[in-house]
Amino acid sequence: MTTRTQHHDWDPRSETVINNPIPAYDAMRQRCPVAHSEYQHWSVFRHADVLRVLHDHRTFSNAVSRYPSVPNGMDPPEHTRYRRVIDPYFSAQRMQDFAPECREIAVNLLRDLSAASGAIEVTTFAQDFVLRIECAFLGWPADLHEPLRQWIRRNHQATLSREQAAMDAVALEFDGYIKALLMVRRDAGDAAPDDITTSLLRTKIAGKELTENDIVSILRNWTVGELGTMAASVEILTHYLAKQPALQQQLRAQPALLPAAIDEILRIHPPLFSNRRIATEPTQVGGQGLMAGDRLTLMWASANRDEAVFGDPDVFQLDRDPSLNLLYGAGIHVCPGAPLARLELCVLIEELLRRTQRLDLVPEQPPQTAVFPASGFASLPLRIQWQANAF
Repeated sequence: MTTRTQHHDWDPRSETVINNPIPAYDAMRQRCPVAHSEYQHWSVFRHADVLRVLHDHRTFSNAVSRYPSVPNGMDPPEHTRYRRVIDPYFSAQRMQDFAPECREIAVNLLRDLSAASGAIEVTTFAQDFVLRIECAFLGWPADLHEPLRQWIRRNHQATLSREQAAMDAVALEFDGYIKALLMVRRDAGDAAPDDITTSLLRTKIAGKELTENDIVSILRNWTVGELGTMAASVEILTHYLAKQPALQQQLRAQPALLPAAIDEILRIHPPLFSNRRIATEPTQVGGQGLMAGDRLTLMWASANRDEAVFGDPDVFQLDRDPSLNLLYGAGIHVCPGAPLARLELCVLIEELLRRTQRLDLVPEQPPQTAVFPASGFASLPLRIQWQANAF
């Protein structure tokens, strides 16, 4: 890591940025597209520069975390070996097999929601949905829903505080949940449940079974990323649709448009702000010279709104080139769980629109945006007008 003296171009933790990140990122993209700060090191704002870093994994390493991270924090050839065994868990066939259970979870939660009177709180519903989906997909018991919900809150608080002891504690707590699940399956032997978590215990790389630390890291990456960003995605989608009654009606009439519509809404308002890399050698990005060891923050939330690629970034457009949308990343580190994310969001929004006449914001209870580094909303009350005989 370089120790040279470095000026700061902006403060990503200033009150202005934290209270309204997207306009701040839009401004930085124009003013200083590769900007230095104490908190994020080198922030990369433009689409072309972010894409260049994503596709040059030799110059920009993914091994940035102080914790083991399988395979996110690995580079080839190690990364390649792990992705080869991980990617099949998100195959088209697995998604097809899981889709009925995903739909059942969505419908049951919406049925419960329809029984409530008055405005509903989307943030609670979103967490319920992603917790149930994640646990069902991995084969985890329902009694983990509430502990994981509380863990999400503590993890967010620790991340926001940047206190190392707090971050270490929440990481250790989550690892404990996974190790307990693995112990149950080891003790059960051949009688262990036939689920993904059990399958990982039997997965081999180069003839050797994954270590417990490998499995813990894989499941941590899948779960931590899933729970926070997917709940934010549900909030963002329902908020956007509540503001756009004409789009609601269009998607009710043409549900085949949902996959493109969902990706486009999440391009405009991203559920994840950024990701990290580290330079392995002297190089340049966007005209800015970097040294080996310099850390970079890739600003998804800015790159996906770059006027040079998307024109007016706030214009909703269904016919955009999907390869330009960096919602799930690009290159060798593209998100392996993207097929599951797309499945659950599409199923949920389809069922929500099919069973409702209108989604509306509540003027007397305005939404409260989530506090950086979280995206989405801290509170999102909606009024829902259900179809007659919706269930």
